[in-house]
Amino acid sequence: MFGCIVAGRLVQTNLQQVDANKYVFELPDAHNINHIVVFLLGTIPFEPGFGATVHLLWPNKNWQMLGALSNEKPSAIFRLKSVVGQDGQPMPNISAELGISIEPLQSVEQQLQQMRGQQQQQPAASTASSALVPAASGSLSLQVARQFAERTMQNLYEYATSYAKSPDATMGLLGSNAPVQVLPVKAFDDWFQSFLRKVQRDPAVAIQ
Repeated sequence: MFGCIVAGRLVQTNLQQVDANKYVFELPDAHNINHIVVFLLGTIPFEPGFGATVHLLWPNKNWQMLGALSNEKPSAIFRLKSVVGQDGQPMPNISAELGISIEPLQSVEQQLQQMRGQQQQQPAASTASSALVPAASGSLSLQVARQFAERTMQNLYEYATSYAKSPDATMGLLGSNAPVQVLPVKAFDDWFQSFLRKVQRDPAVAIQ
């Protein structure tokens, strides 16, 4: 139901269900993570009136809310920062967890409002220790950031779904008559590597 891409890595498929409506991705080598994309695969939408909150768990810290997903917003990009030890050096060999909790939309919206309120109350100095990187002076406007996210995920959706196909008898329990379509993970990998090459050649391309 959910997919996860850490910038510079392959699509993660190690989603684990830990409760009736809760899922976790393990994020190895977490101190090197800068950006992460979380998205619905498109095969199973949320039930009407439901969405999901997205959280991050660093070792020895509490769960921190990053944002949310819904049928109207099926993907999100989060910018994270490294876990830094007391000596100022990144902590090696650290694994973090990305948690996804399916909840009623009313609860999701309440948690989003609470998260925004807490971020507004935090002084600039205190946000330096947060898993989320605060917006820097002169950073992209919200409109440009939204357009970038929408265009990027639209491009991913169109590329990946072009490889969609109906399951056949070789796919085990799915069977040949299942009313679903399947997407090869390689489609996500190929798209992501192509996107990274474009950004490396000309970062301005990403926001055009």
